[in-house]
Amino acid sequence: MTDTSSSLSGEEVDALMTQLGEQNADDPRSATPKAHALGSVSLRPMAALPALERMGERMARKLRDLIEPFARAKPKVTADVVAIRRFESWRAEQPEFMSLSLYSLRPLKGGVLIAIEPAFVSRLVDIFYGGSGAQAPGKAKEFTATEDRLLARLTEALVATLAEVWAEILPVKPRLNSRETNTAFASLVRDEEQVAVARFTIAPSQGRAATIDILYPVASLRAVEAQLSANMNDDGGIASREWRERLASALSEVRLQARSVLARPNLSVAELLELKPGDVIPISVPALVPLLVAGRPVALGRIGDQDGRAALQIEKIEGSSRHE
Repeated sequence: MTDTSSSLSGEEVDALMTQLGEQNADDPRSATPKAHALGSVSLRPMAALPALERMGERMARKLRDLIEPFARAKPKVTADVVAIRRFESWRAEQPEFMSLSLYSLRPLKGGVLIAIEPAFVSRLVDIFYGGSGAQAPGKAKEFTATEDRLLARLTEALVATLAEVWAEILPVKPRLNSRETNTAFASLVRDEEQVAVARFTIAPSQGRAATIDILYPVASLRAVEAQLSANMNDDGGIASREWRERLASALSEVRLQARSVLARPNLSVAELLELKPGDVIPISVPALVPLLVAGRPVALGRIGDQDGRAALQIEKIEGSSRHE
């Protein structure tokens, strides 16, 4: 005999089938496929980052000289690794009150945002007018008139230096769009868009370190990605010439020992062993004697005197037919 205690009625089967249909409708795998535009996801601009970081290193060196007149001493400035972040994420980490300067860098699209800590501005003002700059940071909600003036000078000098560094990639012309003290009003890009954050840490002689952030919209960097990529492989750019000039300047200060050989007489071993004070060794001085540096002849000259001192007048540079 068959046990029907576990059998389902027709109504129960219908209810289960209805519930199963509702679950399949909610399953995303059973939903109608939607069109997706490949490449719409924002990607890390790999070609831009190495160039930005190299420009950041140059910017850090220039910031030392830029800040020195305000700080009365040359601070230590380091460039952090450039980070790609959502704008809302960066903005959420900032204090309620700070200096925000929005500039356009034509023809670069999207502008650039310069963010400076207010405590750093206050310390610079204190030092500039004879203070120590070591006072504890306050809780100010706005800049004083003096701080505003110094901040304007500082940001204008900073963006001018930034334009000078960007000239390695392409000439840009900075123009101030607005100054704000609240990140809610700093409309560089939409919250969900990505920005490249170039951060500089400034360690003064006194007081705690401060930071200056320079933000670029990733979309504007992608528009010049070809120039950024090409610049990384260009050995003839401004940075390369500047490096060569600095290297040449450093090498020009290196001192080398130079000597001249008047004669090379030949002596036998027996004659050498019999030498004693008063002996005379005959020599013949050639018309031109060599000038040796590190054992290598670099010039030929004539022996003479100048102001009562023996001297060598250069007649010929080795490897050249030029006579002096």
